[in-house]
Formats: sequence, structure tokens, C-alpha cells
Amino acid sequence: MAKRHNDNMPISDILKEFVESNKLQAGLDKVDVREAWNKMMGNGVNNYTTDVQLDRDTLYVALSSSVLREELSYGKQKIVDMLNESIGKNVIKKLVLR
Repeated sequence: MAKRHNDNMPISDILKEFVESNKLQAGLDKVDVREAWNKMMGNGVNNYTTDVQLDRDTLYVALSSSVLREELSYGKQKIVDMLNESIGKNVIKKLVLR
């Protein structure tokens, strides 16, 4: 670690510094988004979800059901807002259902 303030730093601060210095946040965000999708959507939607990918600020979700894709497309912004709230920060700006 490059900068060490004192020996009594909380572990959360040390980890945050490590993540920032090694540019790992984007990878962690991808994992957080995937977990948030699975938790928020439940088994009904997850059974038809074939892929969840975050690319910059766009979330791409592949669904095996065209009916479900159509149904979810009506509430895209609400889904984006709920996922961002679940993650605790605005990671997603756009949702693409395919």
C-alpha cells in the first residue's frame, strides 16, 4: 500500500483504498448488478434470464421469453431505479432487454 495513514485504519477504509488504487470498482459493480438483478427479480424472471452484463453504464439483460421481455420493457426506468437503489449508487443509466 502506497499511503498508510496510521496503523489503526478500519478494514473498510483499507479495502476501499485497495480497490481504488487497483481500479477494481468496475468489476465489483458488475458483480453487484448481477446479484441485485437476481435478488430483485426473483425466480420467476431469473428462470428466463440467460445473461446479465454491465457495460459502462448500460445493463444488458438477455431473456429467453419474448413475452417477459415485452412485459419488462414497460417498466425499464423503474427497474433501473430499483437496481441502483439496491446497489447503493447510480451505476446503471440504461437497460437493454434482448
